[in-house]
Amino acid sequence: MKKILFTFIAALTFAAGSVHAAGGGIAWDKAPNKANDMAALQNGAKLFVNYCVGCHSAAFMRYNRLTDIGLTEQQIKDNLLFTTEKIGETMQATIDPKQAKEWFGANPPDLTVIARSRAGAGGTGADYLYTFLRTFYRDDTKATGWNNLLFPNVGMPHALWQLQGERTPVFEEHESHGQKVHVFKSWQQGAPGAMTALEYDQAVGDLVGYLQWMGEPAQKTRVRLGVGVLIFLAFTTVLAWRLNAAFWKDVK
Repeated sequence: MKKILFTFIAALTFAAGSVHAAGGGIAWDKAPNKANDMAALQNGAKLFVNYCVGCHSAAFMRYNRLTDIGLTEQQIKDNLLFTTEKIGETMQATIDPKQAKEWFGANPPDLTVIARSRAGAGGTGADYLYTFLRTFYRDDTKATGWNNLLFPNVGMPHALWQLQGERTPVFEEHESHGQKVHVFKSWQQGAPGAMTALEYDQAVGDLVGYLQWMGEPAQKTRVRLGVGVLIFLAFTTVLAWRLNAAFWKDVK
């Protein structure tokens, strides 16, 4: 019993350490809510296919499911089918897993439910992704040439750098408990990207909104059914209460 308990505590400690390592030391920015914005979700799907599917799969999402966000099958075939010719296929990465492991040290994770799995004490999974995709910076000491303020020493390059451009973080030095620590202060813009800072933030918001939708495409249906069920239960409760009163009105 003690051995089992010790193993359980060790597993929790390891998990907590992993979350802290992945979370970094900065606050998560609040992601915009675009769950009901069809145009934003469609743009997010386009960004995902153009910039993410090269390395990351979404093995539990089929292309034809994109009709749920307002795209026609013909639009999907003409604009989004780069890795397959069949609209019923899942979104598979184009990269060879063996090459990915050799280049990045590990095979890039599947992103189908990434927006749900990254939720933590700092906010929702969407908040994490929104912050993560906006805090890359140039770091020539890394093999990929990039680092991330939220996820230090991340193994992936900045896939959206052509849109955002190159930036360098500016730190302030503070003393804490007798030790000098560097606290993030601001960004210094280097080579500009194809988008302004505001346009890039909006694009990342669209991409994160799509990743959030992809994690649960039936979310709106679930919410709608839930509201309907609650209304039905409220109606039947009132009906049962009145019926009970009618049955017992003559009982003294």
